[in-house]
Amino acid sequence: MADDKLAVLIDADNVPYKNVKEMLEEISRNGTPTIKRIYADWTKPNASGWKNVLLENAITPIQQYSYTTGKNSSDSALIIDAMDILYSEKVNGFCIVSSDSDFTRLATRLREAGMKVIGFGEKKTPKPFISACDKFIYLEILNTTEEAENTEEPENTLTKKPVKKKHKAEPISKVDGRTIKLITQSINDLGDEDGWTFLGNLGSFIIKKKPDFDPRNFGFSKLLPLIKSIGKIEIDERVTGVNNIRHIYVKVK
Repeated sequence: MADDKLAVLIDADNVPYKNVKEMLEEISRNGTPTIKRIYADWTKPNASGWKNVLLENAITPIQQYSYTTGKNSSDSALIIDAMDILYSEKVNGFCIVSSDSDFTRLATRLREAGMKVIGFGEKKTPKPFISACDKFIYLEILNTTEEAENTEEPENTLTKKPVKKKHKAEPISKVDGRTIKLITQSINDLGDEDGWTFLGNLGSFIIKKKPDFDPRNFGFSKLLPLIKSIGKIEIDERVTGVNNIRHIYVKVK
């Protein structure tokens, strides 16, 4: 729900700082990030790149020294804080940002307590952690690059800076047979007597089956364009109500 209060807990050792702005924008679509904390040994040189990101996005850094070489003590600090926040009853859900499978049990425990859990991580994230979340979003699909547009007016008239254009991230997956089967089977599972399924229900149902499902993984901004690309699915647009609200229904041919 968009009005959910979310705790955002970031494992700085296992995610790149360049994705944070887009990630927080994505989180805002799922709720309000009321707690934002990031965990690392900030005395290490490799943590220096986070400094400006933390200031710009009002994220609270939590210092956790690495007492033993090769051990990630930040994991323990994040897990302890997550449980403290859970029992404080101040949030409705958690966003765990990491590509580390060590948080699989944490995600499972939070969901057992009735919390919504959204995971963020890179494509290399192990499947157990992905499956333990209600929803998992790959950081790679949030990447955008900015390039100056080659136009007759290359400068913004107010800032006098080159106009920049955002380019969407490259697809990280292909629409293969397994993806098509997942979508078509889900349509059949939800379909009425004539086989029709409301598109809004379909997306939520697929995510329950596969938490990391996202049309953006395949280069599509929404589910409908992805379905249109498959070609095996009929689409019916129905206009209902006084305000002529459009509802999309789909059916396997």
